[in-house]
Amino acid sequence: MLSLDIPGFKKLTVENLALDFNGTIACDGTISDEIKTKLNDIAGFLNIYVLTADTFGSARKELEDVNCELVILNENDQAAQKTQLMEEINPLHSIAIGNGRNDVRMLNVSAIGISVINGEGASGQTLTSADIVCRSFMEAMEMLENPRRIKATLRT
Repeated sequence: MLSLDIPGFKKLTVENLALDFNGTIACDGTISDEIKTKLNDIAGFLNIYVLTADTFGSARKELEDVNCELVILNENDQAAQKTQLMEEINPLHSIAIGNGRNDVRMLNVSAIGISVINGEGASGQTLTSADIVCRSFMEAMEMLENPRRIKATLRT
């Protein structure tokens, strides 16, 4: 659990982290060992959900050593499926991280939405829908480990 009191923004208790797979934690369907280690560190205080249509067919294998719940989406309206999962886990207690256009609604309903720009880039719509934009997924993870960075970014 992560407690945040952000002046002029929100007072939050975060229990969940919802993540897009391709472009967010994986590049071309592969996750680095560094990211796997960081996800397991974060799983020590947040429930992690990874949402993907599994474009490369590699998500299950890539995440077998990561403490998370993998949700494989079907090809129809992935944005709606991601939003539905957020509703199931309670968006008011969740942070969402993504980079693609199908992540926009997930970022909007979450307590805090973070867009990341990795090697696969990020949708312009995702950037403008996010509360925070990070240059990489690892930078977003560092913010979760150092929540005063979130406070400094979002306070008014």
